[in-house]
Amino acid sequence: MKHFKEIPPYEIDRILTRIGKEWMLVSAGDKGSSNTMTASWGCMGVLWNKPVAVCFIRPQRYTYTFTETHDRLSLSFFDGGYRDALTLCGRLSGRDVDKFAAAGLTLACTDDGVPYPEEASLVLVCKKLYVDDLKKSSFLDESLLSNYPADDFHRVYVCEIEKVLSRHSTD
Repeated sequence: MKHFKEIPPYEIDRILTRIGKEWMLVSAGDKGSSNTMTASWGCMGVLWNKPVAVCFIRPQRYTYTFTETHDRLSLSFFDGGYRDALTLCGRLSGRDVDKFAAAGLTLACTDDGVPYPEEASLVLVCKKLYVDDLKKSSFLDESLLSNYPADDFHRVYVCEIEKVLSRHSTD
């Protein structure tokens, strides 16, 4: 974490672009066993008077196992040049390969053990507050169900943003 400085969550900029166009990695586990996955769906805002991030993970994803068994996770964003790494982390399963190594990323952990890729430019360290599953019966716009041809609905994690690490501009 020596290459990062901590900033307040309210100073995060371009969040829709970061998530939807540049993508992010969701990492969970610990130094001994972890996984990461690419995500382009997510939200940030304020809920219950706390800065929160909301991420969505399908049950068949290997990262789901780690988000279910750990209370905390990280959301990591990158500057240009990491698109291939993010693509690889979205295509390969952590059941079959160490995605950090395969993508040329370095596994790092916060002082209290939350994994994240050292190469990220911005890392949100998050604590789960609320978990639920998307439900077919709750979709008001049925055209969105085309995202779920196998009825494999995402689990939703509402997480408090405990810490935001931003890479020093001198690095």
